[in-house]
Amino acid sequence: MSWIPIMVFSLLIFVLFVFLFTRFVGYMKREQNLHIESLIDRDNPVGLSGDELQKLKAQQKEAQAHLKQVIAKLPVVKKDGRFQIDEAQLKQRRSERAEGSGGDEGAA
Repeated sequence: MSWIPIMVFSLLIFVLFVFLFTRFVGYMKREQNLHIESLIDRDNPVGLSGDELQKLKAQQKEAQAHLKQVIAKLPVVKKDGRFQIDEAQLKQRRSERAEGSGGDEGAA
């Protein structure tokens, strides 16, 4: 009977150590993440040199401009409070292109 209180006491100490360990690990993770975030440059997260960074920014600007042009060409309709592609307009454009290219091929 004397081993039961010893076992209960040792389990309580074990649970206490596990609890403290998990708290410590959580604290260390937060501290390390804060330290790492402060080292990262928001304008240059990859760590490129100046020329490479400027080239990358120029490529991204060109890509954004191209994407805006492509998106502007898509016919859009607002349905149920959401913007959706106008399928009827797309079909009409495709048929116009098919008729235009079909007529050119027949004439040649």
